[in-house]
Amino acid sequence: MWRRRIRKRKRVQSHTKHYRAHKERARIIIHTRLEYWSAVTGYQYKKVAIRNQRTRWASCSELGNLNFSYKLIFLPEAVCDYIIVHELCHLVEMNHGPRFWALVGAVIPDYRVRIKELRAIERLGWTTYMASCTPVCTTERVRTEVAPILSV
Repeated sequence: MWRRRIRKRKRVQSHTKHYRAHKERARIIIHTRLEYWSAVTGYQYKKVAIRNQRTRWASCSELGNLNFSYKLIFLPEAVCDYIIVHELCHLVEMNHGPRFWALVGAVIPDYRVRIKELRAIERLGWTTYMASCTPVCTTERVRTEVAPILSV
């Protein structure tokens, strides 16, 4: 009899050292920016999760929960804000139809430029991009610049 050999796949660990090192900073920064943009748009979300997503920058569930990649903190601030607003707009319109893009455009008129920047970063490759940058949104910057805006 022929026996079929079953290979065990190596499980890729989602909690890398890099993720663990930056997760809490990402949580602070993303929550701060999310509170700001939620106040601007008036859209309310339920839960927020910071994850080590491989193929997505963020996602939104029909229950109103938002998931963000911790890697957002390494993107330029304008691009990070676009992704946050994009997900907030999904709370109102769950698809990428004309009404959805009208919502995004009402908040961020130059969203198309920001999408092009994001696509350029994606084409460059995450590891190549990461080798050339440090977190753009630092915790200190959030404390000094963003927190006073939120308290107004």
